[in-house]
Amino acid sequence: MKIRVNGIEREIEAGTTVESLLNMLEIKVQGIAVDINREIVPKRLFSETILNEGDSIEIVRMVGGG
Repeated sequence: MKIRVNGIEREIEAGTTVESLLNMLEIKVQGIAVDINREIVPKRLFSETILNEGDSIEIVRMVGGG
């Protein structure tokens, strides 16, 4: 099935969770936020949240500085 991740279309298997997507993309969960269709997904739900055809996912890394 097709989803968009940070504006790039990707093909994933049905049943893919946020956690498995992050693993596929080799992204560590520390310091990131994930938004699906403009709704933030709490980190505690990454392993339970299943992605659907056409979902738009934004993965944002928090950066500190001054």
